[in-house]
Amino acid sequence: RFAVSIGYWKDPYIQYFVRQAKERKAPEINRGKLLWECYYARVHGVSYLIKAFLKKTECNCQIVNLGAGMDTLFWRLKDENLLPRKYFEVDFPMIIARKIHNIKSKPPLSKPIMESHSGDSLLIDSHSLDSSRYSIVGADLRFSSDLEEKLKKHNLDIHLPTLLVAECVLVYMTPQQSANLLKWAASTFPVAMFINYEQVNMTDRFGQVMIENLQRRQCNLAGVEVCRSLDAQRERLLLNGWETARAIDMMKVYSFLPQADVKRIEGLEFLDEKELFEQLMQHYCICWASKDSSNL
Repeated sequence: RFAVSIGYWKDPYIQYFVRQAKERKAPEINRGKLLWECYYARVHGVSYLIKAFLKKTECNCQIVNLGAGMDTLFWRLKDENLLPRKYFEVDFPMIIARKIHNIKSKPPLSKPIMESHSGDSLLIDSHSLDSSRYSIVGADLRFSSDLEEKLKKHNLDIHLPTLLVAECVLVYMTPQQSANLLKWAASTFPVAMFINYEQVNMTDRFGQVMIENLQRRQCNLAGVEVCRSLDAQRERLLLNGWETARAIDMMKVYSFLPQADVKRIEGLEFLDEKELFEQLMQHYCICWASKDSSNL
């Protein structure tokens, strides 16, 4: 939210999910600037792939956002007339309950859902929401049979081209659990794409320091061993049923972004730690895989 308030990118909906960040003190400026630029690359990189899929399918598809948290993508896509046939979000029931509470109590969030809804009455209670275009499902991603059952109850169509998105989600599962999820997705949908954003190059010194810092905050990355290299990230996707897979680090993503806008955001705040920025960006990546029986 802080990055949005400064002007790194536009998101008029995040204010309804996240309280206003407190003003930062001077010593945090460089660290904040590093984070905002990393988030900027992540937001634009993931968005680029999502929109490419939507355009290729002419929105005749569905999106399943895994571990969606307080993400606002549904509302932003609606504003751009880019809604898929159905948009699903999955997260733990406790997270879902908080999100639904915010949606119910804030008209700028509930109104777009009502506007896009057609057919029977909209289902909404404290732990689930199901409309004709948007559903929130409370489930544990470690158990794919339970996940599939719940998604099908909310009208998941396995025959529709399907885009699955996971941002910093798989790394919190064991390698076996994330492999099971990827295998389930690859075997369930004949035409599908999977976008994964998470850490990479975590076996070098910089990566080890990142892991130690997270552990000090009681945040353990159960799946970090798969994040050892871009090749390991690609292999995981290919070994679990995906036909093609690519992975690039965020420094490369940053170099692909429209340079006029990159220049604009670089001028928003002063950053004198370019080397640290590059190191950080080389330790996150976007991977995408596809399975395409229809030759899209």
